[in-house]
Amino acid sequence: MDRSRFYAALRSRASAVFGTSLSQTQVAGMEVILDAGQRAGLPLKHLAYALATGYHETGGKMQPVNENLYYASAARIREVWPKRFTSIAAAIPYVRNPQRLANRAYAGRMGNGPEASGDGWRYRGRALPQLTGKENYRKASKLVGVDLVSDPDAANDTDISAHILVEGMRAGMFTGKKLADFGATNSAGYDYVAARSIINGDVRDNGELVAGYAKTFETALREADYFSQAPLTIPAEKRFETPKTIPAASRPPVPQPTTTPVTKQSLWSVIRTLIAIAVGKFAKGA
Repeated sequence: MDRSRFYAALRSRASAVFGTSLSQTQVAGMEVILDAGQRAGLPLKHLAYALATGYHETGGKMQPVNENLYYASAARIREVWPKRFTSIAAAIPYVRNPQRLANRAYAGRMGNGPEASGDGWRYRGRALPQLTGKENYRKASKLVGVDLVSDPDAANDTDISAHILVEGMRAGMFTGKKLADFGATNSAGYDYVAARSIINGDVRDNGELVAGYAKTFETALREADYFSQAPLTIPAEKRFETPKTIPAASRPPVPQPTTTPVTKQSLWSVIRTLIAIAVGKFAKGA
């Protein structure tokens, strides 16, 4: 796969995702996802959809993020969680209080304890796929070989996050739906819209949107001549040691030296100048 061509395609005016520029952090984030996808042997359309999901769930940052639970309006809280807040009045105490809101909104489900347990906040959305709920953290722990239940913030490690995204979507960890459930892999017919249900049941609201992103990433992967490979078996102790690399075209320019190299001639010139200055000052003092 020619990654420079992949990024060039994403920067083109025809791209529907990043516009015409990519930041260092966006490129670094995609590098880790591409590495994880290639290690897992993902077919082209599966990798395109994993990238699209990462793009959607992080707001285009392509880096692990914490769920934003800061709401300035009780009406908006009620709109997002109508079953949890049966009236606007009931939502008012949770305005501008993300920790209290998380504990209420996620209490008693997804493996979380009651509101007072603090599980809602402890296991709020993290990482590229917005991993949420104690049970999902437990499943992800088995998947990546890291105890995310005891250390949920570890889900935001870039390598771990990418592994959760790719392997979680491949295995159907989030909703029971997996990448292989939605049709052909490298040919026409893959249902990008319905594939939204791999992560979230909001297909009606976001299925078409994420499908559009996936088509853009698919085009870029084709431009880069991406071909899937056999999945690699990586020992658990080595799983997250793959170094992150950024294509040369995306690296910042290396600063060039601006000083003149010191030679014997230039050194003697400096010494003579200093002697002359010292002599002049002595003469004035005399």
